[in-house]
Amino acid sequence: MKITIVGIGMGNAGTLTLGGKEAIENANLLVGAKRLIEIFPEKMSEPEIYSDKIFEIIKKNNELDNIVVIMSGDTGFYSGATKLLGLLKDYDVKVIPGISSMQYMASKIGRPWQDAKLVSAHGVECNILAEIMKTKETFFLTGGSVTPTDIIDELNEFGLKDAYVYVGERLSYEDEKIFKGTPQELKVMTFASLSVVWVIRKDFSKEHKYRGGISDEAFIRGKVPMTKQEIRSSIIAALKVNDDDVIYDIGAGTGSVGIEIATMNTSTKVYAIETNPEGIELIDKNREKFSAYNLKIVGGKAPLAMENLPAPDRAFIGGSKGNLKEIVELLRTKNPDVKIVLSAIALETLNEAMEVLEDIDITSISIAKAKEIGKYHMMTGQNPIYIISTRG
Repeated sequence: MKITIVGIGMGNAGTLTLGGKEAIENANLLVGAKRLIEIFPEKMSEPEIYSDKIFEIIKKNNELDNIVVIMSGDTGFYSGATKLLGLLKDYDVKVIPGISSMQYMASKIGRPWQDAKLVSAHGVECNILAEIMKTKETFFLTGGSVTPTDIIDELNEFGLKDAYVYVGERLSYEDEKIFKGTPQELKVMTFASLSVVWVIRKDFSKEHKYRGGISDEAFIRGKVPMTKQEIRSSIIAALKVNDDDVIYDIGAGTGSVGIEIATMNTSTKVYAIETNPEGIELIDKNREKFSAYNLKIVGGKAPLAMENLPAPDRAFIGGSKGNLKEIVELLRTKNPDVKIVLSAIALETLNEAMEVLEDIDITSISIAKAKEIGKYHMMTGQNPIYIISTRG
């Protein structure tokens, strides 16, 4: 028995390769999803969509010498062919690739696709923002829980205003539509769920990739207090950030802690909560400088400003404005298992933290930095900092 798996492209017979067309014409049995088989009515058989069912049909028809299985798009681009090939390892199988939606879309907008990151958001979990943050160009297959509107909303929510977006729906069909514009321009539009989305970040630079240890001098500074580099490193270590964590930076100041976390791990979503207008302005400038677009600024006083935010996995409290107890209570309400880290200079703050938090570790850090005095270097001590963190 000879089995041929054919990728038929977008679903329009006009995108079928000559090799694929010849295989289908010579097939004794054509198997695949109903919407695909209907393109070839003269070959209609039992339409099935799952590869394990297709395998059952093949086993039932062992007497046929030429079975063709059709798959949408390209056989190597998020295709059901991958699973089916594993089931057919004992058969004589030939694969004829088709034109993928990526190739087709690239030809339509006149752009090479070799530099784009390919992401399937079709019926699978997908961290949209994390994928966009990793590279200059991201190509999404959408459908299921993630739609083109979700991607555009995410771009608008986190302020990637310099991004440019192409959306392709019903590719290759007569009613094909291709939309283009900024996230702001496209946010009022509606799109078919099963579409492709190509996001291009004009501001992307490999210089914005960090692995921690951003110097204090690199931040745009003002009169707002800033958590210094050595303390920042200890706080981030205590937070034990995981991929995809939601993190609050409460009393963010210049945003140094939240921005460093955001640049270290682009799969996180960081919410910088700050009430001081000068601080908010500095966070915004530093966010732009470091392209930390997975950090969102939330203006207002905690805990009120936190109420409508998603539940946190981690929270750093750099300032509480006298509301430490209320802040902790809301954090615990949103997520009883949230890991909390806070810093304190005053002993009164340390004492309050010990009253509000249970099962904690406390670290005291004293730092001295060299200062030039003539031809000598003298060490100048800074205020000791207490870092309090819940265990776990």
